[in-house]
Amino acid sequence: MTHYLDLQLRSDPELPPHQLLAALYTRLHRALVQRAESRIAVSFPGYSTAPPTLGTILRLIGPEENLVGLMAMDWLVGLRDHVKVGDLAEVPITATARALRRVQAKSSPERLRRRQMRRHGLSADEAVQRIPDTAAEMLRLPYVQLASASTQQTFRIFLRVDEPQATSMDGEFNAYGLSASATIPWF
Repeated sequence: MTHYLDLQLRSDPELPPHQLLAALYTRLHRALVQRAESRIAVSFPGYSTAPPTLGTILRLIGPEENLVGLMAMDWLVGLRDHVKVGDLAEVPITATARALRRVQAKSSPERLRRRQMRRHGLSADEAVQRIPDTAAEMLRLPYVQLASASTQQTFRIFLRVDEPQATSMDGEFNAYGLSASATIPWF
């Protein structure tokens, strides 16, 4: 994780920042899938939990050659008027190691009940007794809302930034630029 590149959303009177960020993140996801890229991570310098927001900057972090290769693709077509692409730069030595993780809520008691019925052979009444409506977990974390390319269903990717760590952890990143084990430089 030697270099980074900031993609700053420009203000648009017709589109709110969260919609622009969702469109940008969707395009990035598709480009990472197309490249089979596992060495580029994402970060959101404007991340805040009070109020929950990811801000207006999507930061790409990774080896210089991987970032150059990604930006050589034409994945920003249609968004160039809405995004200011920063210069490729080295990660500051003062950056701390932090983990940016996806958090999935158990928010649908009905879905959990169906799963219990399928896995454990419970009746509908038994499942309701085990999993009441109050079992829904509501997350108060920043998220980006995306649409599945295959099913067109929308879903949210909730994100949590962990506390700073003493040492960085290397690892691979998925097609959303996230990792279950690796840390990223946070600055």
